[in-house]
Amino acid sequence: MDKEYLLKKWLDNDLSEAEAKAFKALEDADLYEEIVEEAQRFGGHHRAKVPAFETLEQRLKDKKVSSFNWIKPASQIAAVLFIALAVFMFWNTNKTNTISTELAQNETIILPDNSVVELNELSQLDYKPSNWDKERTLNLKGEAFFDVEKGKRFDVTTQSGTVSVLGTEFNVFSKDSIFKVTCYEGLVQVSYMDEVIKLPAGSEFILESGKAQKTEIAIAEPYWLKNMSVFKDAPIQAVFSELENKYNLTITDSITVDNLRFTGAFEHLNLERALEAISQPLGLTYTIVNNKKVILRNAKN
Repeated sequence: MDKEYLLKKWLDNDLSEAEAKAFKALEDADLYEEIVEEAQRFGGHHRAKVPAFETLEQRLKDKKVSSFNWIKPASQIAAVLFIALAVFMFWNTNKTNTISTELAQNETIILPDNSVVELNELSQLDYKPSNWDKERTLNLKGEAFFDVEKGKRFDVTTQSGTVSVLGTEFNVFSKDSIFKVTCYEGLVQVSYMDEVIKLPAGSEFILESGKAQKTEIAIAEPYWLKNMSVFKDAPIQAVFSELENKYNLTITDSITVDNLRFTGAFEHLNLERALEAISQPLGLTYTIVNNKKVILRNAKN
């Protein structure tokens, strides 16, 4: 049987029983299998290196090929290159890029079409770059702001729903039981629980514990991009939790007022000012211990 034909069918894992026997009978069958084993170790986090080329060189020397018989080693080298390239392309085509952020860390991601993603802390983004020009789809856990270049449909998939656009600016938050989409420019489509809604610029959709709500907004971008956390009638423990995450510290309190709530904001780059912004409106005092612990108490204590 034709050698190239057998190689192609072998790479596609499509050999019949007779063809498999014919492939095994090839003089270099063992060498091809060895090369594929090495090539399969390729990964997105390792440099592509094929040690089998050195193996091929040594084997050619061992066989003492005549200087006049150059056709056979040349065809072997071509076959090696063909196999290595095929395996590399297979792995590269199916590779998924994963970007994740730690506590108090943001990350800027430039997608293959030059769309920009600002990934907030404790979040993860997954996408396949090789297929991006055909299908602009990514998965999100956490929160991210998207500035999408115009083009084909752009889908952000989360555990709670899918956000679809052609080109716009929007923010997606998907954590725990909260799914929130905010449109700052253009128009986005939100699909959730067999429902589909259109969200124009200046509006926000919130799905919390199965309850959906659509409201208007008056800001041009998310507050977290400006290094600010903003609250409206929020439980004080939720504010403390946000402060702990942003500054990577522990808060203890001896507050005696039950159901204390907070409306306001604090910044992410200065702990003293952040604590002042929270404590003054609520009549609290604070003590910072080694920038790793904060004690909050009622002012009269």
